[in-house]
Amino acid sequence: MNRKKFMKTAGAGLGMALVPVSGVAARTRAFMASGNELEPKLVRDADGNVHNVIGDIQTHKLVGADTGGQITEWVDNVPPGAGIPPHIHTREDEIFRVVQGEVEIMVDGEVSVLKAGDMAFAPRNIPHAWKVVGTAKAKMITSAFPSGIEDMFYELAALPEGPPDLAKVAEICAKQGIRFV
Repeated sequence: MNRKKFMKTAGAGLGMALVPVSGVAARTRAFMASGNELEPKLVRDADGNVHNVIGDIQTHKLVGADTGGQITEWVDNVPPGAGIPPHIHTREDEIFRVVQGEVEIMVDGEVSVLKAGDMAFAPRNIPHAWKVVGTAKAKMITSAFPSGIEDMFYELAALPEGPPDLAKVAEICAKQGIRFV
């Protein structure tokens, strides 16, 4: 049986059995049960929607609407010194792939410097942080799965310019199951 036929006949039931219950999981199950199929999407380097998420310039390449709620992927383009302080996700896992520059990443207390071609996996419920080090801008491809985190990014990007209201940032992040440590 080919993969597509298997997914049509067994995928919805299998997906419902394996996906944890959450808003994203419910959307994924509903998508699968509806009989809708995902459409292929070719994304060029210049493609995507750009958002300034508190100084992290993100170009969203794939979001939940593209992937049936499975994954969100974006490119971070950030200057030296920019980064995200230690935090914990309760809903999604993340993968960080450095394309250029150097990024210091902390996952579960272990600190490493990633260079072009290096990557790190930060599972949910594990503290992690990252910061661009050195003198060059960094470009990093970040993936979060399942999707849903993009809604938080849109809300953060809509905050007024200037130094962020950290209480408001924490409130927005908490709605996505993210807390700073």
